[in-house]
Amino acid sequence: MARRVRGLRWYIGGLLFLSTVINYIDRQTLSVLGPLLKTDYGWTNSDFARILIAFRVAYALGQTLAGRVIDRLGTRKGLALGVAWYSVAAMATSMASGLGGFMGARFALGLGEAANWPGATKAVSEWFPRRESGWAVALFDSGSSIGAAIAPWLVLSLYAAFGSWRPAFVVTGALGFVWLALFLALYRRPEEHPLITDEEREMLRRDKEVDAAEHATGVSLPYATLLRLPQTWGYVLSKTFTDPVWFFITDWFAIYLVSRGFSVEEGLLAFWVPFLAADAGNFFGGGVSSWLIARGWSVGAARKSIGVVGAIGMTMLVPTLWVDTLPAIIACFAISTFAYAAFSTVILNLPADLYDSASVASVSGMGGTGAGLGTIAAIYLTGWMADEYSFAPVMVAASIVPWIALTAMLVLVRNTAGTRAGLVREV
Repeated sequence: MARRVRGLRWYIGGLLFLSTVINYIDRQTLSVLGPLLKTDYGWTNSDFARILIAFRVAYALGQTLAGRVIDRLGTRKGLALGVAWYSVAAMATSMASGLGGFMGARFALGLGEAANWPGATKAVSEWFPRRESGWAVALFDSGSSIGAAIAPWLVLSLYAAFGSWRPAFVVTGALGFVWLALFLALYRRPEEHPLITDEEREMLRRDKEVDAAEHATGVSLPYATLLRLPQTWGYVLSKTFTDPVWFFITDWFAIYLVSRGFSVEEGLLAFWVPFLAADAGNFFGGGVSSWLIARGWSVGAARKSIGVVGAIGMTMLVPTLWVDTLPAIIACFAISTFAYAAFSTVILNLPADLYDSASVASVSGMGGTGAGLGTIAAIYLTGWMADEYSFAPVMVAASIVPWIALTAMLVLVRNTAGTRAGLVREV
């Protein structure tokens, strides 16, 4: 008999964290090399935006598709397929030449990476009780900020070592296959895992029994039903109006700093700070909301309180218009990314808070598609605005749109007739 592992769910959470780290390293490789590639190929900001949009179109469409596929195939097969796909696509970017080649490679990458968040959210719903899910989502989502912080150092080190940008895509893309071997060796559902202790299995079983008592369905809800529920739209709209702010920072941060007169090398020294702040924000949002739930707050009140704090903090992008020193600019971005990550963590937790695990990936994918469409619009407007005017209007807009997300969460994520019918859980 295999030796049992105490707290196995946290090892699973660690795997999901590593997947997100690698996911972000792969996508950030292009953004880090963006200033160099723009010079080599003579791209404008609008040209660079087209490459980013190619990724976002595939990522947006792919999330709804990936969510349904993962609900059908299961977490292990579905997430493994997504990681294998995007790892191949990331490595293939090394062969790109010209605007069209990069757009095609990024489109393929977006299709594969679309599986990560629906798959990780579904894994959390399978492996973590509701009182711990905030911590678990914070853990895996924090990989985005860690990956974004690691990417500049790793990618530019590879560029310096090889004297070319092409090997950077090969090496970072290959990391996914290392993770894939670990995942396939370790991941199973709790009910069938040979390494889980009897105590942990029983704890998860009791949590599911409580869930079943307040949540009647145990099957994947059809899209027609999901789209009639205001809770679904509360989640989708919250994602749609927060994620574009994060992706503006991850995709354009290096270029923005150059536009303010700082060198690529200066930007590299400062690049990691906002992403480290975001990592802290993940655990603040997930940890504090879980702490409040453990002390008797309703799930809805705990998550929404973090949303209010997050929307307020994200307005700190506006002061970057009036400060000129690099430390001051980085401080403003750090506060905003901390607030974003706290807000994003509770939004990401909503599918697991609201729906049976059989529908979690589908709902998560729908939110990802909404966020992708919002991000596509934001990327296009950012490129056009930066070329025609400046980044100033972008900063103002990025501080306003999170309030739309907060309004959607406060108004639509509530107990309704669908709650009483057992279609969604009580919040």
